[in-house]
Amino acid sequence: MQRYLNLNGDSGVSAFEIGPQHLKVAFHDHAEYLYTYNSAGVLHIENMKNLALRGYGLNTYINTHVRKLYESKIK
Repeated sequence: MQRYLNLNGDSGVSAFEIGPQHLKVAFHDHAEYLYTYNSAGVLHIENMKNLALRGYGLNTYINTHVRKLYESKIK
């Protein structure tokens, strides 16, 4: 997984992994969630990928738009 930059300094996201049709997100509480095109939709996943790479806004986006739209909880 790639470390999340957390440019605003208060994100709950610690790391992420981008796949062709998914985004895996790890949080500081050690929980990991898999969001996929099937579970959250193409637009949300692509928006989340962009935010993850920018290092800003991913946690807010997840809480606002896709909180429970994950395909699976990994940990």
